[in-house]
Amino acid sequence: MIILGLILLIIGLVVGMGILSTIGIILIAVGALLWVLGAFGHAIGGRRHYY
Repeated sequence: MIILGLILLIIGLVVGMGILSTIGIILIAVGALLWVLGAFGHAIGGRRHYY
């Protein structure tokens, strides 16, 4: 999810489409949040690990 967010952010900045940049930033933030919660051992959506 973080990698997809980075790709969309870069494409949005290069092409000049603000919506892609916004979606990219949101995906990066959500991916980082899930990664941190998973690293601390919290179950996310019934799963112990988030991949």
